[in-house]
Amino acid sequence: MNESIRILAIGDVVGRAGRQVLTAKLQGLIDLYRIDAVIVNGENAAGGRSISGEIMREMFSQGVNVITTGNHIWDNRDIGAELSQEPALLRPANYPPGLPGRGYGIYHIKGFSVCVINLQGRVSMEPLDCPFRAFDEIYEEVKDESGIIIVDFHAEATSEKRAFGWYTNGRASAVFGTHTHVQTSDEEILDGGTGYITDIGMTGAFDSVIGFKKEDSIKKFLTQTRIRYEVATGNSKLNGIVLDILQNGKTRDIQRIIV
Repeated sequence: MNESIRILAIGDVVGRAGRQVLTAKLQGLIDLYRIDAVIVNGENAAGGRSISGEIMREMFSQGVNVITTGNHIWDNRDIGAELSQEPALLRPANYPPGLPGRGYGIYHIKGFSVCVINLQGRVSMEPLDCPFRAFDEIYEEVKDESGIIIVDFHAEATSEKRAFGWYTNGRASAVFGTHTHVQTSDEEILDGGTGYITDIGMTGAFDSVIGFKKEDSIKKFLTQTRIRYEVATGNSKLNGIVLDILQNGKTRDIQRIIV
């Protein structure tokens, strides 16, 4: 077995612009950083809201191993069947019981057992079950089977994300935030060996407001009326992180990337 596993985590893919830059850059990044596994947040991949089965399969064919999501996953009425059938398409684990899909999975990659957990925050978001306690429950289920545990924490508030990182320190191998679409510059390895960053950013058009046409966002703030947001184009970039995680589940290195 290799000494460590290198994982590329890519921030929220927004619409066609995000999918195009992902297609153009993914293989080059895999080769450059000698990536063993790729995790992509795809909750905005289909027109800015949710993901389709077709887009999901396209991502898998390009080398993506696991797709995480968030609060927009339910915007596609037909996604339930895909969530039920595809173990590598995740939705937040702390949604109420009875919904289709799963909030975590264990994947065997290059001789490593990697658990990926998808959780959603509650500050300024839907009042879901507690993500901290949800992590505790999942951790007890998987800790003996998987030595590497990675969490996509899909949340709005930086304080909630930071608190979650410290709460899971020493248990999670890495915690990366998604949802705000703005990459933060606070990547670090906490004293328990957990790699952490508040938000890994987005993959899409940066001539925009978080991936959507800036004119729509400006109009929303000026008028305080209901606006239909459209996905932007122009100045596309890919945001993410590269994690180097040892066999013992501790992060050895975390690096932000902007392409």
